[in-house]
Amino acid sequence: MSLRRIVTFGAALVVASAAVTGCAPAPEGAGDAVADGCVRMVTNSGGLEDRSFNQSSWEGLRLAEDELGVEAEALVSTSETDLAPNVRQAVDSGCALVVTVGWELAEATLAESEANPEVSFAIVDETVDAANVKPVVFDTAQASFLAGYLAAGVSRTGVVATFGGGNQPPVTLFMDGFVDGVARYNEVHGGDVRVLGWNKEEQDGSFTGDFEDINKGKVLAEGFIDQGADVILPVAGQVGEGAAAAAIEHGSTSVIWVDSDGYETLPAEFRTVVLTSVLKNTQQAMVDIVGAVQDGTFTNAPYIGTLENGGVEIAPYHDLESLVGPGLQGEIEGLRQSIIAGELVIDSPSAP
Repeated sequence: MSLRRIVTFGAALVVASAAVTGCAPAPEGAGDAVADGCVRMVTNSGGLEDRSFNQSSWEGLRLAEDELGVEAEALVSTSETDLAPNVRQAVDSGCALVVTVGWELAEATLAESEANPEVSFAIVDETVDAANVKPVVFDTAQASFLAGYLAAGVSRTGVVATFGGGNQPPVTLFMDGFVDGVARYNEVHGGDVRVLGWNKEEQDGSFTGDFEDINKGKVLAEGFIDQGADVILPVAGQVGEGAAAAAIEHGSTSVIWVDSDGYETLPAEFRTVVLTSVLKNTQQAMVDIVGAVQDGTFTNAPYIGTLENGGVEIAPYHDLESLVGPGLQGEIEGLRQSIIAGELVIDSPSAP
């Protein structure tokens, strides 16, 4: 049975130092050569169980353990000061592959990749231009376009909303697609559904300024609900839980989760308000990258998740399927097929 370890740095656990010193020895031969039988992952400051792409990337590496026999370990960052040291620790482990997650780790990933050309790196949800770094990015605008069309189609108030954790391309890409999806619904149905929280033309909107403070998400969502919004797309990691909490309290508002299926990953009490989720299917990308390192075919060519290759998608409607109806479901599937065929192109200045 493969060994699965999680090492936590910073102040999160008293046992962190013991875990580092006692449970994370470098593979035999580390220093002169790298070992393709192990992989290290470094989370951003959102932590491992962020119900977002830290969690889904780790799930992918666990799949790689089962399918490819690799030994995986996650180094969990709890603050900004952990980021660079954790990447350095991952490199020092002697593993052939280091996976870093999110834009916060871009600088440290670049620095360590340049200093360690023998190590292969993959960075999730960010682009780093280096010979030994593979960006793992997702054209989420394609899937969030479908989510925007859906939101407009189920809205009873004619007002929907979105907000982000920060004004960064991986965030605003979701928001661009969402706004365009609402616009397409209005065009097809002669509607006038409004979107609060994002102006695509000006590339400006509502942001909480972080991805951890759930209360900020609740306050912002309550403001949108007060303005009539009955579907909200939070693109803000754990902050989005605040929007789900506000939706529950309001009683007639739903949310669209991002990155993972919120119906499955959020606490069970939120299931009644999760309309769908815009998915980044990071898991298979992780398995493929580990396999490429093992068989010597790893390159720095970006992995771009799309509707066509299954890298992005919208989740099932679960408990709220009755709100959607077969007609709207059929329209959304038709749009999905048009995007896959290249007949419908979803543009965004943040597209990978």
